[in-house]
Amino acid sequence: MAMTIPFLPTSPSGAADRRRAMAAVALAPSPFLKSRYADLVDAAPSALPVRGPEVGLVMLRGRAGGGGAAFNLGEASVCRATVRLETGEVGHAMILGRDAEKARIAAHLDALWQVDAWRERIEAEVVAPALAADAQALRERAEETAATRVDFFTVARGED
Repeated sequence: MAMTIPFLPTSPSGAADRRRAMAAVALAPSPFLKSRYADLVDAAPSALPVRGPEVGLVMLRGRAGGGGAAFNLGEASVCRATVRLETGEVGHAMILGRDAEKARIAAHLDALWQVDAWRERIEAEVVAPALAADAQALRERAEETAATRVDFFTVARGED
């Protein structure tokens, strides 16, 4: 008798939103994130550590030309943390670098984001400003790059 496995969606509802929120938190500069978190932490449910924060290494892989054989490019330091709220939600974070406090804060924000009562506040006070700051930094970098642009042209001499 064949056993059937119930359909499990690969991307549950809200997974893309959670991924976007956590990407914004991971990209946010540490001082920005710590100041925003300080405004939230007093009213937030406390988080119990499950794992870490702990620092480790990940292997970076690359491909020549984008489609060639994969090769090991090098290693990067990362810090990960997992926390559990008193209400049961589990938050995870993995950030580039060795900032253990930022990883713990990001994991707590991830857990809070999963609570319906906190999601809107996290989005408004942390995620949206972090995304706006990142977009502003990209615009500034593009303007600085455009200012150094050199246009080359050829003048026709008229001698066919």
